[in-house]
Amino acid sequence: MRELSKVTVEDMADYLKMPVEKYNCYEGGKLDIPASSLIEIARKLDVDMGLLLTGREPKMNIFTVTRAGEGVEMERRKQYDYQSLAGKFVHKKAEPFIVTIKPRKGTLSDYSHPGQEFEYVLEGTLKIHIHDHEIILDTGDSIFFDSSYKHAMEALNDKPVKLLAVVM
Repeated sequence: MRELSKVTVEDMADYLKMPVEKYNCYEGGKLDIPASSLIEIARKLDVDMGLLLTGREPKMNIFTVTRAGEGVEMERRKQYDYQSLAGKFVHKKAEPFIVTIKPRKGTLSDYSHPGQEFEYVLEGTLKIHIHDHEIILDTGDSIFFDSSYKHAMEALNDKPVKLLAVVM
């Protein structure tokens, strides 16, 4: 898609504010691509993220319904599973997902990207790290934040966390 759009690897890496080597690892399948980066790639290529996820151009412009369990699934980071909830809607201003965060040991990878995020915890206990802050969220809690600050999420109590995430 990048080549069809006549965007060089260097232009894309510069747009995403990352080294060319890291972008090449994304494109070559050596690193998981964060959903936030997919959103930015879609913006740069002037396509809907649904096209990047499914290979099909979204067509719905009044509404779209995603039945339980039928969202487009994607794994972009090893500890996170995403299910896109509006993949068939064209020209979205936000990307809604159901995200499952698996418990894991070790160092967290933090990310930042332009825009904002809203997270609503559906199940479990989540620790979110945002710009030198740690916030604990339980089922029913939510957070809205500026995603240009480094952030990372981890499931607590050795149980997965399920949340509604909206990236804008």
